Amino acid sequence: MIDIYAFATPNSIKVPIALEELELDYVLHPVNVRQGEQKKAEFIALNPNGKVPVLVDSTVASDRLVLTESAAILIYLAEKTGKLLPASGAARARVFEQLFFHASALGPAFGQAGFFQRQAAEPQPLAMQRFSTEAARTVKMLDGVLARHAFVAGEEFSIADIAHFGWFWRREFAGVSLEDTPDVARWFDAVASRPAVQRAIERVNALV
Repeated sequence: MIDIYAFATPNSIKVPIALEELELDYVLHPVNVRQGEQKKAEFIALNPNGKVPVLVDSTVASDRLVLTESAAILIYLAEKTGKLLPASGAARARVFEQLFFHASALGPAFGQAGFFQRQAAEPQPLAMQRFSTEAARTVKMLDGVLARHAFVAGEEFSIADIAHFGWFWRREFAGVSLEDTPDVARWFDAVASRPAVQRAIERVNALV
């Protein structure tokens, strides 16, 4: 059995999307981050970092696997099934390139832009400008990639698309618009229309 601890967050949605795409059975457990449930002792025992999502895979032969960090979970599921991640070569490297770009640039920029716009105790104009500008820059970079390819790592849908989709699904939090990035808008609509993505969104929204 695969258990997923998650909520309706940009990082959480990635894992159910992958599981739906890969047609793997799983149980979804809500962790209401709005109410601070990610800080409770029983959850900290699963992830000392106190963040969702968390995967617990009891189907591992030797022992159950507890895995955190959404990108690591995506890689694990792709390698477990042999899908959504090329086996070798340049195509595989392009997927990892986008995963690392997401983890180091796009994700943090979106998260910080949203925090300083919506959650900071006091207005901090410099921080707001810095991270909003950085978020817009990363979207523009991705638009350039998608002007040349159907998906973010090439012509095939992969876990890199799933990684990016999470924050674009919640882009309003970061104040990000797709008006000036038509290729990102085209890509987002294509991913959002996938049946597996729609099933995952429905299940995750039901946690709220």
